[in-house]
Amino acid sequence: MSAFVTLVYEKQEAVAHISLNRPAALNAFNVQMRDDLSEALTAVAGDPEVHAVLITGQGRAFCAGADLTEFGRAPSPVIARQVRWQRDLWGQILALEIPVVTAVHGYCFGSGLEIALLGDLCLAAQGTVFAMPEVQLGMVPAAGGTQTLSRRAGPSAALDLLLTGRRFDAAEALRLRLVTRVLPADRLTDAAWEVAQQLAGLGRPQVTAAKRALTEGADLSLGQALHLESRLAAVLGMEAPVTQETQ
Repeated sequence: MSAFVTLVYEKQEAVAHISLNRPAALNAFNVQMRDDLSEALTAVAGDPEVHAVLITGQGRAFCAGADLTEFGRAPSPVIARQVRWQRDLWGQILALEIPVVTAVHGYCFGSGLEIALLGDLCLAAQGTVFAMPEVQLGMVPAAGGTQTLSRRAGPSAALDLLLTGRRFDAAEALRLRLVTRVLPADRLTDAAWEVAQQLAGLGRPQVTAAKRALTEGADLSLGQALHLESRLAAVLGMEAPVTQETQ
């Protein structure tokens, strides 16, 4: 039995599976889910037996965004939103040294899409509907959406999605590089598990180095990024290529 109220957490060999579990509310993200997800991510980060993470959603949706019913119990929407993001879940996901696979279906709105974009690989079921509605609701995404969208799709496409809040399908999400694969709905779960298990079978030091090279290198000049890659390869005992900066 899972120890969490709003999600199911299980381990199968070297894969940790986190499944959002508020199906009656389309897995809308509330404060309890924030706390549960933070604790689950802490457990993953502290478990050396876990070599990959799979994040899915129970029921008819991955996550339909923030639970707007909580706004009515707070003094203002702004305060409600501040309470919701008091834990740095997004930093926890980004800090994981192991691969994070997300598998989305149904509705993937707002914070649900932000979670998906923070993963390393995102698989989507055909028929999935995506949207970033925060600006249309008088807010700004506060879980990385403005940054992850622009890094995947480019500034122009990101602004279109952020400012209009329009809904789009899995085919467009694939064209915009927001997801890495689109699959028939009845294949999504099996395919996501296959990917997660395959990644879990890779050498953990090599995966960590590859993630560092990509994430840290994105903010460096090409020369600096190549130097970072050489240093990471050297740490792994590989022969580093000779560059002007390593001579």
